[in-house]
Amino acid sequence: MREFVNPYGRVVVGPAESLFARAVRLIETEQLRKRTGSFTVALSGGSTPKDWFTWVVAHRAFSPEVLAAAHFTVSDERVVPLDSDDSNFGNARRVLLEPLKIPAARSHPWPVDLSPTEAAEAYAQTLTALTGPKESYGVCMLGMGEDTHTASFFPGSALLEDDGGVSFAAVNTPQRGWRLTITPTGLRTCGLIVVMALGAGKAQALRRVMIGEEEWSKVPSKILSTASDRVVWLVDELAASEL
Repeated sequence: MREFVNPYGRVVVGPAESLFARAVRLIETEQLRKRTGSFTVALSGGSTPKDWFTWVVAHRAFSPEVLAAAHFTVSDERVVPLDSDDSNFGNARRVLLEPLKIPAARSHPWPVDLSPTEAAEAYAQTLTALTGPKESYGVCMLGMGEDTHTASFFPGSALLEDDGGVSFAAVNTPQRGWRLTITPTGLRTCGLIVVMALGAGKAQALRRVMIGEEEWSKVPSKILSTASDRVVWLVDELAASEL
């Protein structure tokens, strides 16, 4: 394992299982730091999070304190039924939350049965009731696509220029349909942001984010530089090979 700091946060490079364990420790440390009030963990979608969910369950990795205190949600979502294979929360529920026996009262999907705009507004009310008006999530888990998108910020997204100062929003993405997502404003009020990027397919994207000179309108994960004091990147040697 090796670590370094750059304008995008702290970068931890190592084997996948070591990174999975580090993610758990980061969540536990943040939960202990917070101590009072509701503690929220926003999970992410994609293949790497599923692998992490499976690892967490197999290793019984979360402490009893986290399992007793955490409220779980997802940092962004597709507007599809929760039983769909495309649902981020649906996958998290099936692979992680149900095996860990997290009660429904501490599981908070985006209300996808509402219209996208209504869903974002209702979700914001739910999270504000949990965390208060000054924090979006205690811990926000993110991934990064090979096109450098993170959450539902895709290249050219209007949210990267102006999110209206709200923490959660609905956005109609070209060729991808409606998405529900934390916003850049919301990221800046998270207690901690943990980005997982594993595999050779992420190497060029990670280089574009951390070394390239393109603007964040073309490289959305660069937006994390605006919250770098609370960002930890967990990347394997393949993903870090071009840094």
